Amino acid sequence: MNANHHRRSDLVRFAIRAMSERGLQAEFSVGVEKQLRSIAGPASEAASADISDLTHLLWCSIDNDDSLDLDQLTVCEVFDNGSVKLLVAIADVDALVKKGSAIDEHARANTTSVYTSARIFPMLPERLSTDLSSLNFDEDRLALVTEMVFHADATLASATLYRARVRSKAKLAYDAVSAWLDGEGALPAAAAAVPGMEAQLRTQDALAQQLRVLRHAEGSLEFETFQPRAVFEGERVIAIAQQVQNRARQLIEEVMIATNGCAARYLASRGGASLRRVVRSPERWLRIAAVALEYGVTLPPEPDSKALEAFLAKRHKADPLRFPDLSLIIVKLMGRGEYVVETPGGPPIGHFGLAVRDYTHSTAPNRRFPDLITSRLLKAALAAKPPPYSNAELGALALHCTRQEDAAQKVERQMRKSEAALLLESHVGQRYDALVTGATADGVWVRLFSPPAEGKLVSGAAGLKVGDKVHVKLVATNVERGFIDFVLLE
Repeated sequence: MNANHHRRSDLVRFAIRAMSERGLQAEFSVGVEKQLRSIAGPASEAASADISDLTHLLWCSIDNDDSLDLDQLTVCEVFDNGSVKLLVAIADVDALVKKGSAIDEHARANTTSVYTSARIFPMLPERLSTDLSSLNFDEDRLALVTEMVFHADATLASATLYRARVRSKAKLAYDAVSAWLDGEGALPAAAAAVPGMEAQLRTQDALAQQLRVLRHAEGSLEFETFQPRAVFEGERVIAIAQQVQNRARQLIEEVMIATNGCAARYLASRGGASLRRVVRSPERWLRIAAVALEYGVTLPPEPDSKALEAFLAKRHKADPLRFPDLSLIIVKLMGRGEYVVETPGGPPIGHFGLAVRDYTHSTAPNRRFPDLITSRLLKAALAAKPPPYSNAELGALALHCTRQEDAAQKVERQMRKSEAALLLESHVGQRYDALVTGATADGVWVRLFSPPAEGKLVSGAAGLKVGDKVHVKLVATNVERGFIDFVLLE
């Protein structure tokens, strides 16, 4: 095959086919386009007593550099006794996308946006998700606000939910905010332009780090998995970039976990059912314990997230290089998350990996359908109206959302492999340093240090074990199937 034979447009074609094969819709219907034309502008429900005007507050968004579908804004206030009031605004997508409409039916079919480097397949048309229902800078938008007051030790004192009108004062990005928090960069210009924003970010970061410590004390698991993405220059892939966990991502993660917990408890307090995101206690605990034993650590006989977290923390410190691969093994053994319906008085399941019992998805309604469902349930509860979904309907949606999210992840994973194969197809014959990441009956897998691509060892695999450092030569790539083949060099 010729060097650089494949192009970005090929990846787009492969992604569309992968979507179709997994039962996901790559394109919007004529009905969606028609409904879209009928939407004149952002939702602006007539000023009513149940919509507070919070447009004056110092709201900001923090997201990926290239994110345009902005689902959340945050703002906080510190009290004299050291307690902190944190407000989280979540886009009120339901104000524009009504249940049963053509746009809603597409969102319900896919249940999630699918992100591949060559093309994004948004759950909602981009005119909504990146504009009319996105919490964009300097635009008035309707939102669902969760107002939380935390004691000085970061335990939750109280929480209330209500509808509001908000206006973002700064659009910020994770990496720049994180570099500034770590003392490695300047305060981003968008924040520096707003008096008081620097203090806001410092307070939110401090609170998030406290919340993180509390969750870890409860046994929240700290993983580090590889999330590579292709970097394009026109039609060519020029690099594979690795997304790193950092302070600003942790800030938003902690705030979202807290918000999701409040949404779940609010619905329960109103006697309503909710769609929960759960990771059941791992059924394969004995296999997880066997992995720990290989490192000389004995885990308790029953699932114990605190003991597992202690083991993971110890391994991260001892061998950061191989920790992502250990993370992936444990994540696979824990089993995937799933959606379930929790009814008042029913058995609590909780989220084993996050060490929280009350967890619903509510913070990304522009890109996840379960969050839009939760938004509708919350709005109905706030207005003291009957829920828009029956328990039977929620049960069917929970199964469907779990299945479609799984399909979307498979598409994303498949495309990451194709992207890596595209980058490497002009490098056949080159030699690399790599790490053995998997050894099964199907074969031995290795991950290159640079670029962070994974492939199969097609010869010389005998006697190798996970964690071994090896020298390999690239012998073949198949962009369409995402295959990358190496041979071992002595």
